[in-house]
Amino acid sequence: MTEERLFSIANRWFTTSVGITVAVFLVSVLTGFILLPYAEPGSRLGSVWDQICSAAGFPVRSSDSQPVPPDFKVSTAVMNVPGLSNPPKDSIGRGATLAQQCAICHGPTGVSRADSPNLAGQYAAVIFKQLQDFKSGARVNAVMSPFAVNMSEQDMLDLASYYSYLPRLPAAHPRQSDPIPQIVLSGAPLRGIAPCGSCHGGIENKAGSPWLNGQSATYIRSQLEAFASGARRNDTSQQMRNIARAMTPDEIEAAARYYSSIE
Repeated sequence: MTEERLFSIANRWFTTSVGITVAVFLVSVLTGFILLPYAEPGSRLGSVWDQICSAAGFPVRSSDSQPVPPDFKVSTAVMNVPGLSNPPKDSIGRGATLAQQCAICHGPTGVSRADSPNLAGQYAAVIFKQLQDFKSGARVNAVMSPFAVNMSEQDMLDLASYYSYLPRLPAAHPRQSDPIPQIVLSGAPLRGIAPCGSCHGGIENKAGSPWLNGQSATYIRSQLEAFASGARRNDTSQQMRNIARAMTPDEIEAAARYYSSIE
């Protein structure tokens, strides 16, 4: 009695099972690596190889694809401008004259009584960047946009120099019984939120990030909500939009109230 070999081409069960396996494999590859990536909405991959690399998780840059520009103005402010650090006295003097137009909202001494941001002692780079963004349209405000549109770069430098020269006026000290909010002290690492002080502190300060101590709670709250909703989009790397979207309303309120209470 002769037994038919299992792994033999002559064994029709073996050849059938192998054929079915290969067919399933090829259909799976065709569907998963080519058809599905190509059918993805907004797909800009130009070749089969691009489809395969994309499905496998490798970065792809197709030869016929171009970066998609945003449909809104982005900040192009440059802050390494000579004159922002150690400004000359005549620049501060010119800024003092220009600032008379700003007093109705930002106060005659740079301290607002109208829930506008306090500018006295603010970092010069912050004021310069925001004025540039208002002029370019990267940041829009019914009052500031028309005001900034006719300003020259020198005007912006002079105003930034003047306000950064003014002393910061102390606000009310927080009561010792009021703990520092967790979102300010250590952020929320599991949600990708860094401590507020890592960018907005007096020692650890990221260029272009404002000094928040003593600012109006209303103003801080409104700006965080604007970042979260996308109404404000002049944070160059979307860092504030990403953070604000991840913050809860209670965290936004806690941060606003805390910063408004300290000098």
